[in-house]
Order: sequence, then C-alpha cells, then structure tokens
Amino acid sequence: MIRLYNARILTMRDNEPLFEGEIWVEDSRIVYVGETPAPLKAPEQGFEKEIDCEGNLLMPGFKNAHTHSAMTFLRSSADDMPLASWLNEQVFPYEAKLTPEDIYSLSRVAILEYLTSGITAAMEMYLTPVTIAKAFQDAGMRLVQVGGVNNFSQSPELLEEWYTGLNGKNALTSFELGFHAEYTCSHELIKKLADLAHKYKAPVFTHISETAGEVEGCIERYGMTPVAFLASEGMFDYGGAGYHLVHTTQDDIRIMKEKGISAVTNPGSNTKLASGIAPVGDYLRNGIMVGIGTDGPASNNCLDMFREMFLVTGLAKLREKDASAVPAADVLKMAASDGAKIMRIPDADCLAEGKLADIILLDLKQPNMQPINNIPCNIVYSGSKLNVMMTMVGGKVLYENRCGEQIFNVGEECAEIYRDAQRIRDRILG
Repeated sequence: MIRLYNARILTMRDNEPLFEGEIWVEDSRIVYVGETPAPLKAPEQGFEKEIDCEGNLLMPGFKNAHTHSAMTFLRSSADDMPLASWLNEQVFPYEAKLTPEDIYSLSRVAILEYLTSGITAAMEMYLTPVTIAKAFQDAGMRLVQVGGVNNFSQSPELLEEWYTGLNGKNALTSFELGFHAEYTCSHELIKKLADLAHKYKAPVFTHISETAGEVEGCIERYGMTPVAFLASEGMFDYGGAGYHLVHTTQDDIRIMKEKGISAVTNPGSNTKLASGIAPVGDYLRNGIMVGIGTDGPASNNCLDMFREMFLVTGLAKLREKDASAVPAADVLKMAASDGAKIMRIPDADCLAEGKLADIILLDLKQPNMQPINNIPCNIVYSGSKLNVMMTMVGGKVLYENRCGEQIFNVGEECAEIYRDAQRIRDRILG
C-alpha cells in the first residue's frame, strides 16, 4: 500500500472543495481519501511506500481524449499547411511506409510526453491497434483505442475483430467503435459501421466537422451536415463523440444533445491548421459534455494538456468576445473528469475510495503558482508541465520530476526509445 500525505487534495468530485489530507493506494485503486489522521487503520506491516507531498496538490490525472500517438515521427516536419494538403501530401504517403513495429516504438515517445504533462490516459486512433496496445501495456499507461476505418485502410471486419478481441484482455486498455471521418468513408461503408453500432449497442467515435470544407463537401454529397448525415444513418443511436466539431450549426447542436454525442475539442491542432474555433461555450450551455484532446504530434505539435486547457478558454473568450466565457473550473473539469466519462473510463474521473489510482502531483511552489489564490484557476491559466512532480497510473508511479531530474518507470530507458524513433524517422523521411 502507498501513502500520499501532507497534500492539498482536489478530488474533482462535484462541489467538493479543496482540502488538506492524504490518499492511500492499494494495487490499482484508491482505498482512502481524506483528512489526516485517517480514520482507517494503517496496515500492520506498514506502508510499502510513503510520499510526503510537502503541501503540493494531488488531483486526478488529465485525460487526452483524442490523439494519434505514433505521429511523433512527423513532428515539425509537416507544418504550415491546411488540413487537406497536410493529410494528402505529408501524412498519408509517409504513414503508408510504417510497420506495426514502427508504430509501437513511435507510440512510446508520445507516452513519455503524456506523462510529463500529467496525462494518465489517452484515447488513441491509429493504424495498428494490437501493437499500440502493447506499447501502452509495456509502459503501464492507460489507453482507450477507437477504430480509424476509412476507404483505404482497416475495415468493418477488422474493427469488429479488434472490438471483440482487445476489450477485456488487459486492465489498462480498451477498444471502442470508430472510423476516420465521413469524407474518407463511402456511403456503403458508413452503413456497415452503423450496423456494427447497432449490433453491439455501442457508441461510435469519429472526426466530425473539423473544417468548413469538410462540412460543405458533405452537404454537396448528402444535402446535410456531417452531424446530421451520420445521425440520420443511425450512427449515434447509442451515443459517442465527435473529434473537433469546429463548424456546427444550431441544428447540429440539437442533434448532439438528442443523441448524446459528446464533443472533444482540439484547440492546439485547430489553431495550427487554421481550421477554426469550436463553439465550446454553446456546447456547455446546451448540456453537451466536452473533453479535450491534443490531436497528434504532427498537427499540434506538442502533447501538452496545460497548453490545451489555456487555449480552450482563451479561444472561447475571443470567439464570444466575452472574458467570462468558458471559465477555468469548466475547463479543468473537461480535462480531468469529463474526458474520463467520454472515454468510458468513469472510474478515473475523480479521487474517491474505489476509484482508479490515476493521480498526479502538481508543484505549487514554482513561481508560476505563487502566491496562492485560486489553485484551479492557476492550473488552467498559468500552469505548465514544469509543475508536474509525479504521474501515477493504476497505482504505479510512472514519472517523477525531482528538482528538474526526470525519472521514468516505463520499462525501457528513454535514450533507447528516442534512438528507435530517430531511426524510424530517418528511414521514412530520409
């Protein structure tokens, strides 16, 4: 059993204020969250490990609700282009050269970066789910995968195989139904995917309405926006989520609310690709759940939840011309709690007895956190990766930052992970 004590604790449970106390962890779960001294009896043999948090903050880890981890090999090589050119000229041709083993190695680079940003779970859409699952399992990182079916790769048959075969195999990983986007799937393929959703009574996840051109193209093809078209095909009869959802109408928002379609906003990627600003405030006002994703490291280019949180609120304020739009408390809830619900890992949404021990420790003694006024606002408006002192997933400490020294416990030395990634990059890009 691990004891985390002398901490400020932000549980992210509804309306529970920040307090001083401690957390006990046994195996992968939290067994106590509360004040010191704990009413529970300490184990007779003592704690396996005790961590003095020195007055710093414990809270649930962040959930990266949309990413393409293995695109690390294209980081800062496919830049300054609009989405269509970026995909067709810089992404798809090079991705075709990747092997499953490449994707395993490239994913491990992203995992290291997630940990330094306090991210304890990622929702992944990429090409080889079996090797991606192994990369996350080997590192001890939590993973939810979705299919990326389109006209050129994967298939409904493979999607079903992964859905039935990768769920329940490992406590750290799961798999959900998904496809790349309406504009990369034929009508026939869309119908087959909707049939799968009905067969398993399962939610579906996909890119939707990322660019104005995507929406215009769908209207030309089907006379409807992507949200309306996919809903009309029965795709979201059991809920799901859309990635990006930048260009939506009031009717789209009505459909999203009716069908239980959550929104995963990706402000860093959408800003860099000039795709637009998602109407996050409208979603919240209509009771639509919102999560935050980094998108892939080729379109962002960093995997930093602190930057994403600031962009969510900052861009919403600009879009609405209202400094009170999408306040920090709402953004922190998206990153730490609602992302877990969208990803279908509800046991990771807050710190409470019986919940998963996916916990981060944030340094409040850095200059950007001083003096202490409002800690949740500080995290969103002035927090950074430098504040992440520890990232724990499933009760295991995978990352520590001790006085600037980064220590990873992911089963392999970072230097070797970096060397593998560089070799892959050099082979593919030359």
